[in-house]
Amino acid sequence: MSDIFKSFAGRLSITSIILLTIFLASCSEPADKFFGTAVLNTNTINDFGTPLLAKHINDETIEFPDIPSSKKKGNEALIHVQNSVLYMEKSLKDIKALSAGDKSRATIKAQAIALYEFVIPIYKNEYTAYAKLCDAKAPQVQKDEIIKSIAEKYNARFEELFTTLIDNGKAFAREHDLKVNWN
Repeated sequence: MSDIFKSFAGRLSITSIILLTIFLASCSEPADKFFGTAVLNTNTINDFGTPLLAKHINDETIEFPDIPSSKKKGNEALIHVQNSVLYMEKSLKDIKALSAGDKSRATIKAQAIALYEFVIPIYKNEYTAYAKLCDAKAPQVQKDEIIKSIAEKYNARFEELFTTLIDNGKAFAREHDLKVNWN
């Protein structure tokens, strides 16, 4: 009787493992959804540390004397940065919710989390300070100091995190036959 029970228990555990594996695999998001959430969403932060991002933030404060509707309240740059932070925090939450069913997904998920966890505090601190200077119409030299400081302190690490994620994202896209325009 003991041999029959062992045989049955052995088959049951193998069957359970197979079913669990199938269940976990079916819980993974489709490749395109995973890719879009973990990799493509980074297009909103790819200008980090660049003069282009500084210009976009500063442009929120521009008024045109002959266009009354362009009159500003004085907090537009700050609101722009705060909205960017909110979007990044939502993206980070969405990435953390992704299932990492295999090694490539786990790697990409971890890299995307690291990238957002790196960038968000800089937006909350340095870019918020920059936005406040923009809203206050501070001298350009003062604003340039913050932008230069961001570039010097953070650009190398950002480029490393971003490039690694994108390289792994490209491999993932090829592996899953996802059509992506990288230009």
